[in-house]
Order: sequence, then structure tokens, then C-alpha cells
Amino acid sequence: MKLVPMTSRRARWAVPAGAVAVVAAVTTASMATAAAASPALPARSPAQLLSALTSHAATPPQMSGTVVESASLGIPQLPGQQDPSSPMSMLSGSHTIRLWYSDPAHFRLALPVPLGETDVIRNGGTGWVWQSSSDSVQKIMLPARAGGAPAAPATGAGSISAALTPQQAAQRLLTAVGPTTSVTSGPATTVAGQDAYQLVVAPKDSRSLVGRVVVEIDAQHPGVVLGVQLFARGAASPAFQTGFTSITFAAPPASTFAFTPPNGASVHTVTPHRQAARTGAPPAVSGAKVVGKGWLAVAVLPSSVLSAVQHGNAAGALGQAAQSAAGGPGSGGSVDPAGVLAALLRSATPVSGAWGSGKLVTTSLVSILITSNGHVLIGAVAPSVLYSAAAQLR
Repeated sequence: MKLVPMTSRRARWAVPAGAVAVVAAVTTASMATAAAASPALPARSPAQLLSALTSHAATPPQMSGTVVESASLGIPQLPGQQDPSSPMSMLSGSHTIRLWYSDPAHFRLALPVPLGETDVIRNGGTGWVWQSSSDSVQKIMLPARAGGAPAAPATGAGSISAALTPQQAAQRLLTAVGPTTSVTSGPATTVAGQDAYQLVVAPKDSRSLVGRVVVEIDAQHPGVVLGVQLFARGAASPAFQTGFTSITFAAPPASTFAFTPPNGASVHTVTPHRQAARTGAPPAVSGAKVVGKGWLAVAVLPSSVLSAVQHGNAAGALGQAAQSAAGGPGSGGSVDPAGVLAALLRSATPVSGAWGSGKLVTTSLVSILITSNGHVLIGAVAPSVLYSAAAQLR
């Protein structure tokens, strides 16, 4: 299900916490699978499962349910990670998301936090982001396309994570399927009471830190992904999981998508730029680029970004997306980019080679190289891939 991107504090760690940006693009977010004895299902080849996914993904059925996502990246302790109101809390532990979906113009996500909740709602041409902890509401007026239909919202303040649901995580993953990818079938399973097929996707190149990704596909609704699990290479347990713990295939009541700001709440109205609404793309970081392709892609941030973070000007360097991540209008928690950088550097190891010198941070799933000339390279790859990318920057 291609939920329309909207502002949410849960997406706002993406730029300042660059340590996980590449991994989030590979899948991003996660669950607990209720697996039982393998059900007896008609045999389906990997090609048949892929075809079913791609042909039915654009027209998911009406549904509601609960998704649980969990992350265990093995990254060092970062500022705000223990604060449930901070975007950094998304980098570890488990989080619950309730969703209701009627059609692309009518859906709702509820993200409970202790003593509060963040709701993301689209009701026709109007979007809402309600954060009870700050008693704030963002109202998003969606511009119409040429044909008169409301366009997808994409505010300058950022966008809701494109991998909050298993369906979105799977669609991101499928873009990697190609000659560099192995695709096989796993045993049939049961997820949230639904019989499901398993599709196992894995990079062929051992330099990728991703071991395999398991996609669980509803047997009765072939366009519905019930769960996604991402394993680091050689790991027995997933670093990311996202999936349904309960699901019902029925039309949610129309009242689910109606929203009236509570009395006394501060309301900030946003009208997305027409071009941004068409593309759904967040503001680009000036000078940022990607080296390599597919599983071995490395994101490279320019030295100006690192300099700006060190001197407390992250918003200026990273644009409006970083501004909202650092506590812009409507944000729930806040991120201290300089504090995040300092925490990463404390766990870094000095490295050098023909490419130059710098500091390296490694986890089971992410490698980060900060070069002496200020570039930041991030990838779900072995350090050797970062060194090769760094050599191209000299």
C-alpha cells in the first residue's frame, strides 16, 4: 500500500542520524511475526510471488490492523535514544503502529507513545498530523493535480517514513531485485492469523552487510505484505522487523478519517509546493551524491554538512528536512545533530589507506566513514567499499 508521505516526527531522524539513512532506504521498519506450523498452501515459485506482488500492490484491499516494528542496529548510544518522544528512539526497541486504510485518499496511522499519541490522517484533500504530547496540529492542504484529484502531500518539513508499513518496506526492497540479487522461496508460514508465503531476497555480493530479507505475503490477498525481516550477514535474528500482529480485511468506518483539532491545540496550516507534491521528494542536500549501485550503494555527504553540524548550523546545511528534525514546527521530539556526531565519533576507529585517512564506525548492518577532509560516507556495506568510494572523492 503506497501511503502518501506526510510530516511525522518518526521520519525526522533520517537526515541528522545519517548512520542509518542507507539502511532505512533498503527497508525501514518492522515487526513481530506470529509464526505457527507451516500451513498447506499451493506451491508458488519466486517468480510467481514477485509477479503477484507487483501486479496487485497498486490496488490493496481495505484493511485495518496493528503493526509492530523493532530495530536492533547495534549502533552506539545516541542522545535522545531513551526518550520516547525523540526520533532517536526509533533506532532501537519496539514500536507499535495502528493503521486504517480505505483508499489512497483515506487512511490513518496512529503511533502511540507513553502518555500520548501521534496521528497521521488523510481525508480526501486534507491531511492532518496531530501530536498530543505537544498539543499541536499540522493541517496540510493538498493541491489538486491537473485532473482535479488531490496530489500527494510532501511538505518542506519532511515526510513520514516510507517504510512504516510492511507493504512499503517490501516495495523499497523490490527495487533491488536484479542480476546482483538472489530470490528464493521460504516455507509457508502464518502471520497475524493469515496464511502466508515467504519470499527470500539476498545480495549475491559478500561485501554487502545485508544477509537476507524475508518478505511474508498474504496467501489470500497477494498484494498484501504481512511482514518484512532484515538480517545482517551471518546473523540469526533480524536487525529490522516490521509486520502485522493483527489484521482485518474490511472497510474502516468513514468516521475514522474525520478529524477536528482539539480545543486549545495550536494549528499550523501548510500548503505543499505543487512540484514537491508531484514528486513526493524531500529537499535534496546540496552536494550529496551516491557512489555505486544496488546493495553496494554508498551515500556521500559533502564536507559542508559535517562542518555545519560541528558549528551548530545543521538546519542551514541540510535544508528544511533537517530543520524539522532539529525541532521545527510540529515536531514531537528533538535531535541534537552535534551530539549525535560526537557520540558516533567516540565509538569510531582511526583508519587510513591509499584513499586518505579518517574515522570508521561499524555495526552489523551499517558502516560510516568520516574522512579527514570532512566527507561522510554511509552504506550497508563492508568498510572496503567505503574506502573505494572515498578514493573516488580525492
